[in-house]
Amino acid sequence: MWGVAHTVADLSALPAPLMLLPDDFKAHCKLRVDNHLFSREHLPAHFKFKEYCPVVFRDIRERFGLDDQDYASSLTRGAPTRSSSSSSADNNNSERIFHSYDRRLVVKTVSAEDVSEIHNVLKRYHQFVVECHGQTLLPQFLGMYKLTVEGADTFAVVTRNAFGRRRAVHRKYDLKGSTVAREASPRERAKLLPTLKDVDFLREERRLHLGEVDGDGNGNYGNKCHFLEKLRRDVDFLGSTLKVMDYRLLLGIHDVERGEREEDEGRRRRTSDETALGIEEDGEQRQDGTGGGVVDGDVYAIGSHGGAAKREVYFMAIVGILTHYDARKKAAHAAKTVKHGVHADISTVNPDTYAKRFLEFVTTIL
Repeated sequence: MWGVAHTVADLSALPAPLMLLPDDFKAHCKLRVDNHLFSREHLPAHFKFKEYCPVVFRDIRERFGLDDQDYASSLTRGAPTRSSSSSSADNNNSERIFHSYDRRLVVKTVSAEDVSEIHNVLKRYHQFVVECHGQTLLPQFLGMYKLTVEGADTFAVVTRNAFGRRRAVHRKYDLKGSTVAREASPRERAKLLPTLKDVDFLREERRLHLGEVDGDGNGNYGNKCHFLEKLRRDVDFLGSTLKVMDYRLLLGIHDVERGEREEDEGRRRRTSDETALGIEEDGEQRQDGTGGGVVDGDVYAIGSHGGAAKREVYFMAIVGILTHYDARKKAAHAAKTVKHGVHADISTVNPDTYAKRFLEFVTTIL
């Protein structure tokens, strides 16, 4: 993360432009380091570091309310921790996921093709973030980098952590609005925190208790109204503007009462990670998950409404937004249609159909 600190420091010396130019979406900055004081524990002897579109991503971070110094601090003040699963996007065997020491940010290694695709959508993505004033369920792309060590390239994207920094997720779901082949495998279910899918969610007859769309009847519109407003706007952007499909709702559920019990039981026997790492309290008031929008400063968190039978906090983000309905997906659609039938609820469909079904599904579970 040394390269991030260096490029952020360099960027801070440049005034923010009044408006971004087309060249800003193609720009990059590069560093080449020959470490004469070689220490394998800290830095390789020789490496190259490249940041893509630095001015654009600085503007995006600002619109998401993230100061550059806080961004650099999250990535460099303490060592990132490796995660066994993703809380921000698709995960496969070639990807590595890391959390920043304070769990605000996620660093994910990606392919060169992913970097190219982000470049392709970046201008439209930035414009959308501007128009919605940063109020979105979409991934918050905060930086994109390439690290070259001994001729091997590693690409990485930094996003906001979709799950909570302080509140544990007790149940996790990956929801597309499809029921064909959308069930967690026995191997996945054996994990400590499995990623469950649509069929599992429906079988449990779960609901997300965000209140009523029309609020409390006194002109106070609740969480459900604000969430649906963002959801509809995001899905329209994905389907109509980007023309992508296969995205999904990443849902994490925190059981407030269980969390309180776990905290009480562990209070005496654990050493606070925040104290050990010297993290200062940020003054955010901790809510109890009954009503209210952003919880504990986690931008994807929404508390259950005050009348809910169970106090819960829901972490909800739309992830995996870079898949186009290309020839490969069209072939997959044809194969699945032959296998499951023309009326089967398969996940691989065109962007318009996917957007409509996804929106309908998420709306019905609230």
